[in-house]
Amino acid sequence: MKPAEFQQLVWDFYDSNGRHDLPWRRTEDPYAIYISEMMLQQTQAPRVVPKYNAWLKKFPDFESLARAPKNEVLLGWQGLGYNRRALYVKGACEMVAGKYNGQLPDTEEDLLSLPGVGPYTAGALQAFVYQQPVVFVETNIRTVFIHHFLPNAENVSDDDIKELVAETLPNKNIKEWYWALMDYGAHLKSTVGNINNQSQSYQKQSKFVGSNRQLRAELTRFVLKHEPVKEADIQQEFSELIAENERMQSVERNLKQLEKEGFLTHSNGQYKTSD
Repeated sequence: MKPAEFQQLVWDFYDSNGRHDLPWRRTEDPYAIYISEMMLQQTQAPRVVPKYNAWLKKFPDFESLARAPKNEVLLGWQGLGYNRRALYVKGACEMVAGKYNGQLPDTEEDLLSLPGVGPYTAGALQAFVYQQPVVFVETNIRTVFIHHFLPNAENVSDDDIKELVAETLPNKNIKEWYWALMDYGAHLKSTVGNINNQSQSYQKQSKFVGSNRQLRAELTRFVLKHEPVKEADIQQEFSELIAENERMQSVERNLKQLEKEGFLTHSNGQYKTSD
């Protein structure tokens, strides 16, 4: 398929079936776009929309989030999963408000210096905020290019995908082009299946229910709701849950790890999340 034919196919799908109503696609505010990208990491868009809207009302800009207490940030993040991202967001906003004078940087090097920002997020921000003709890959984009250009290939690398992304990148409307690719890729996943297992980057997501990841999330949520709370009360609350799930580690071990990672603080036999 020639690049022009491929572009037309993707644009046609986007015109008719694109997710044009997503709130982060109706703003040019760098902060709002940044928040959407961090929330969308490993979380599907329908779950993100209400959390995103509520978040922007509570924390409307880099400066307000940088000043916010850690427990408020974690409370606002509840329901999105992967609480570590909330701490990344707070740390990044502190950097933007301080080092970058409240302006989201526009170079890959500076964006990668922000906590929690990897190559994909850096590229997405360059495209969606600054319309830069960068090349990046994520799961839906992989799906599109494997389906159309590498249908029988195995062990496909992201470098292989990036070459194709670069060859088909239009000269304008960069952010909409990537939106179109992602929407088309999501559509393909629902119709032809997840062909990302042909990619080197494919990782099957582990089950959440019954996992230690679930316990960490529940521990954080419980402490947020009851802080400060005694370790004995936490142990009592979660003893039955742990007994029923072999993949869960002990409460004590998880509390110590959460403290080490900066989620919780511990003093006088009690845990809390406050700064």
